Amino acid sequence: MNFLAHIYLSGNNDLLKIGNFMADSIRGHHYLDYPDDIRKGILLHRYIDTFTDAHPIYRKSKHRLHEKYGHYSGVIMDIVYDHYLAKNWSKYSEEKLEDYADNFYKLLQNNYGLLTEKIQKMMPSMIARNWLVSYASLDGLEMILFQMDYRTKHRVHMQEAIVEVKQFYAEFEEEFTLYFEELQQHCKEKLLEL
Repeated sequence: MNFLAHIYLSGNNDLLKIGNFMADSIRGHHYLDYPDDIRKGILLHRYIDTFTDAHPIYRKSKHRLHEKYGHYSGVIMDIVYDHYLAKNWSKYSEEKLEDYADNFYKLLQNNYGLLTEKIQKMMPSMIARNWLVSYASLDGLEMILFQMDYRTKHRVHMQEAIVEVKQFYAEFEEEFTLYFEELQQHCKEKLLEL
């Protein structure tokens, strides 16, 4: 899962959201350097990634892209699954996606000192291009895939995956819906554990 899903699955705890959001830029045991709720967010992020990578539905989705995009098929699929979450946002939240995104951007700005350097550098672009809302449209999805491709030095031309997304659009959406229902339940249980 990509940014939007990780934030959403953190519930209403702001520090947990921040930890879950920036977890990829925190290696090993460095998560112990952060306040308790941020640590929980980092651990939740790691749990989500492990659950996702092993899930048969997610693996089925990712497999469609693997031959052309190799290792990056997972990166692409994470972004594509965020597209379906954003597109169908009203099924998952009573708050409008635009408001949810604005509130999260403010949360990042208000807690700038807690963010990793990598996130601090990425944040202005994320806010200016409104990534969280951009996920909802195919044009926005293509833009995000292009930006990810740029960040990975154009190794596999990720933005070209929009072709496969359109080709298997209904299948990907159905798979996301089934998978995400399970993931939400597992995250609720994991949060009680943490």
